[in-house]
Amino acid sequence: MEHYLDNSATTRVCPEAAEAALRAMTEVYGNPSSTHTLGREAKKLLDASRKQVADALGCRPQELVFTSCGSESDNWAILGGAEAMKRKGRHVISSAVEHDAVRRSLDELESHGFEVTRLRPDRTGAIPVEAVREALRPDTVLLSLMLVNNETGAVTDIAGISRAIKACGSPALLHCDAVQAFLKIPFTAKSLGADLISVSGHKIHAPKGVGALFIRNGLRLKPFIVGGGQEEGRRAGTEAMPQIAAFGAACALGSAHLAENAARMAGFKQEIAARLSAAIPELRYVPTDAPHILSLSLPGWRSEVLMNFLEAREVYVSKSSACKKGGRSHVLEAIGLDARTIDGAIRVGLSRYTTQEAVDALCQGLIDARASLRHS
Repeated sequence: MEHYLDNSATTRVCPEAAEAALRAMTEVYGNPSSTHTLGREAKKLLDASRKQVADALGCRPQELVFTSCGSESDNWAILGGAEAMKRKGRHVISSAVEHDAVRRSLDELESHGFEVTRLRPDRTGAIPVEAVREALRPDTVLLSLMLVNNETGAVTDIAGISRAIKACGSPALLHCDAVQAFLKIPFTAKSLGADLISVSGHKIHAPKGVGALFIRNGLRLKPFIVGGGQEEGRRAGTEAMPQIAAFGAACALGSAHLAENAARMAGFKQEIAARLSAAIPELRYVPTDAPHILSLSLPGWRSEVLMNFLEAREVYVSKSSACKKGGRSHVLEAIGLDARTIDGAIRVGLSRYTTQEAVDALCQGLIDARASLRHS
């Protein structure tokens, strides 16, 4: 029996999203930019889907632009935000534990003369508000920080950081990568206070290939993709209607059941940590507030060996971000874990479809792995 616990990498598409995608492909298949009946029907579906995502994010539909993924949203927010603000300064603040979509965008800014301050996280991977306040300068024009760390589940106080920026009188834009937070912890665009927010479909049981960028009303970014006048002229290219319709359906369902899903995942996370700590004295894990991500380690055993042992039992986890193929986790290094702990780390990603059987299989699998490897 399959036990999928790699939901931080991607999630299984929920039936409601799959049905919405199928309908968009086979029934409402017109181009939303066409003016005939089928085009108008597609445009109506596009508007309805945008409203579903916007309602889940707590923003106005006109503040939401559909993209191909969270990485595109991150790239556009950072490169476009810095470009829009460069006349006021060239200093950018981020952190040492961001997703590679952010890290590579920051590298690109540095190659064009921007100065980037990468803040150190606390022992969980969160960025302290005070660290941001101390890093602000008169020439700071952009901050980019994730709400939930994709490897540890640490939650950064983005709302507090937003208030600190305003209290300092800084004109800097605040971008929040909320890909791992969206519909996992409660927040809205207003409560975060960010100018730009990235979200992605495949982390919330929608298909891969769709994301969105919240752009605060009144903020104008140069289009990242040019061509036609789609998305009110902000992003060219015919809208991916099956993915967008599925994204909307997944948002409506996830938003309606956010509290109960989060509580269920948090309970499983707590159970896994408690059971494994009792059975494996040397186990180390990173205690964090997000309900769905648990980073744990058996120091002295390689992550790959543990993953292979679990995979033989059809238990699927990962060692770090799925976007990082090979190499040691920069996140776990940044929070100060030693090499033995990092090399034995695995990431457990929970979802609303996680079962007690999957939790049992994971715990027993790691307990058996430890016993087997110790005597091999």
